[in-house]
Amino acid sequence: EVQTFQHYFIQINLSAEEIDLPKLRENLSVWKQKPFGGYTVLGSNGEFQYLSLAEKCRLVETVREEDPVKIIVAGAGSESTKLTIENVVELARAGASAALVYTPCFYKGSMSAAAFTQHFTRVADSSSVPVILYNVPANTGLDLPVPVIAELARHENIVGVKESGGNVVRMGQIAHLTQGLGFQIIAGSASFMKASYSVGAVGTVAALANVMGQEVCELHDKLVAGQECLDLQYRLIAPNTAVTATFGIAGLKFVCDNVGLYGGPCRSPIQPLSPSQQASLSDIMAKVGIHCS
Repeated sequence: EVQTFQHYFIQINLSAEEIDLPKLRENLSVWKQKPFGGYTVLGSNGEFQYLSLAEKCRLVETVREEDPVKIIVAGAGSESTKLTIENVVELARAGASAALVYTPCFYKGSMSAAAFTQHFTRVADSSSVPVILYNVPANTGLDLPVPVIAELARHENIVGVKESGGNVVRMGQIAHLTQGLGFQIIAGSASFMKASYSVGAVGTVAALANVMGQEVCELHDKLVAGQECLDLQYRLIAPNTAVTATFGIAGLKFVCDNVGLYGGPCRSPIQPLSPSQQASLSDIMAKVGIHCS
């Protein structure tokens, strides 16, 4: 069963813009102490669009070396089916347990239901590891149609969908149409975990888990156990929104740098937070007990 996944992000050295594997290992020494079910490497907060395939493989290899046991879901999507298949094959060789594949979006006008169905079917047919569909409309500008998801859910190697749009009605529709197939819905944010689980989600990939991993896992456990957790869900909304929609990757890395982890700068052209943005983000995090200097 898909458990609470940690949304992973890459580590960049400012001067050379190179991935910093020693710092990644240091972060993993902290994250391994959290009750995560696994790691998402190269998710939407992982700057994966800015990385070469060789860099992506090095990141997955490093995480696998540091944690030989836990699930690693690797972001493997690309704009073409051919490149996506190449990514999936190489990331599986590097140690990925599953492939997270976003919806191609650059040529939106050509992304019909038939195009999506063919794309994901060919990727799943070619993959030695399970495939998770990735619907992230804030980044792609489109939604993977629910009927397409329902059809793809019947493929033996497509095991779930990560839903990052926050549309709970849509999640409920997917759950209803895929009943009995073993198809898993994964919430794509800590902000709407409770609502998602109420309609059938079974796990979460959350950027906030990088810095509030214990709390995200606690919410997951309470939801699975059917325990009261509304106050905890409320508590996570503001910080989650801050390190995602409001301040983005730079915001998440800023908080990491201030809680004993390594965040580091972003790869260009993403800019660092301004002093005023740092102050605003620090105020938000302080309200949940996380103090950024």
